[in-house]
Amino acid sequence: TECVSGCVCPEGLFDDGRGGCVEQKDCPCVHNNEWYSSGEKIKVDCNTCTCQKGVWRCTNEVCYGTCMIYGSGHYNTFDGKFYDFDGSCEYVATQDFCGDKKSSGSFSIITENVPCGTTGVTCSKAIKMFLGVNSQVMKTLSNKSATPLLAILEVIPESELLYWNRTVGLYLVIEASNGVMLIWDKKTTVFIKLSPDYKGKVCGLCGNFDDKSNNDFTTRSGLQETNALKFGNSWKQSPMCPDVTEEIKPCDLKPHRKSWAEKECSIIQSEVFKICHSKVDPHPFYEACVHDACSCDSGGDCECFCSAVAAYAQECTKAEACVFWRTPDIC
Repeated sequence: TECVSGCVCPEGLFDDGRGGCVEQKDCPCVHNNEWYSSGEKIKVDCNTCTCQKGVWRCTNEVCYGTCMIYGSGHYNTFDGKFYDFDGSCEYVATQDFCGDKKSSGSFSIITENVPCGTTGVTCSKAIKMFLGVNSQVMKTLSNKSATPLLAILEVIPESELLYWNRTVGLYLVIEASNGVMLIWDKKTTVFIKLSPDYKGKVCGLCGNFDDKSNNDFTTRSGLQETNALKFGNSWKQSPMCPDVTEEIKPCDLKPHRKSWAEKECSIIQSEVFKICHSKVDPHPFYEACVHDACSCDSGGDCECFCSAVAAYAQECTKAEACVFWRTPDIC
């Protein structure tokens, strides 16, 4: 299906894969199974790619990394690894103090996860951001026991590091001068953005930001794990918290909610999000949505569903596929 000169077209012209014959300069390009004409531009993360003679030519900017924590224990790491972990404790989401010489220890972000609903799944209810912290202070500060209030956010600056906070739409944004940004919806969704300077220098539940997702499950002691539970347990802040020993499947525990959850969450796989499907795989987000809609049984079930769909919509927006999915009936 690429642009080739052959017995289909007259000499000097190329088959464009769509039944036409074009000059080489007009050869189209393919991205995510979509065709783009010569000269068209697309955004890939923070870079712009232009189709030239059937080949993509891209700018070479180094992009910010984003980690997303949302709903009942869903994590999408800086390198794009998607997994679930339902632990009830304080955990290191990400920090640049990783026990080696490369890391200076200038920040730490802790998520406090508490049970939400009756099935045992957990949600992030408090986020603590420690800035400019050396390792000793970080250890004592982050071991303070905090009572799980409904979604609190603490910023604990230790040094001359500057930080700003502002509200953008539904989100509270905290930006620090060391290239760390926290975006929070004041409920259970948190985005952590890191500047490219931190590539390969961070650790925690958000992975190591080295552009490889297969080594994201690196435990606190530096070992590679394949099991999300063992990996997650290693990042708990207090040894008093119990380890998570099994994955919770809320739809098995609440079968009467399953069909409602599947029906509501099907919007992610429907025509509404069609323009995004080729850019962001909807499957893990659909599964996470069903999981959340089954587990939110202590009120706020619509909110859990809405947060899950919003998480997919957010990834679509990042991939330049803007979807207007909220209606008076839906969220």
